[in-house]
Amino acid sequence: MSSMMFSQAKDERSGSTDSEVVSDFRQRRAREELERAEQKRLDQADQYAELSSAEQRIRAWEKVHHLRMPSDPAHPVLNVIAKATQLTLADVRNEQKLRAERRTSGGI
Repeated sequence: MSSMMFSQAKDERSGSTDSEVVSDFRQRRAREELERAEQKRLDQADQYAELSSAEQRIRAWEKVHHLRMPSDPAHPVLNVIAKATQLTLADVRNEQKLRAERRTSGGI
């Protein structure tokens, strides 16, 4: 009975019942989840967008996976990056080389 009274209680300031507040919270959470899913889909699509450069595609891969591309040109994850970004392994290694050059010249 007390739980029934709790769910029927009104918030004096807003006039909302507790069940309305919970419902609003659930709707907001569902909307936020849909927005996150759409953003993830867009971020994943950026990984292989034909109009994007190798640098942009690799940065998109890094963003999706919360990882940085390794600097070792023999690292096995480079094959994964190449496949996910629809680049060649040579393109991925070239981007590694460009990043290394920017680091040594103070560009990054």
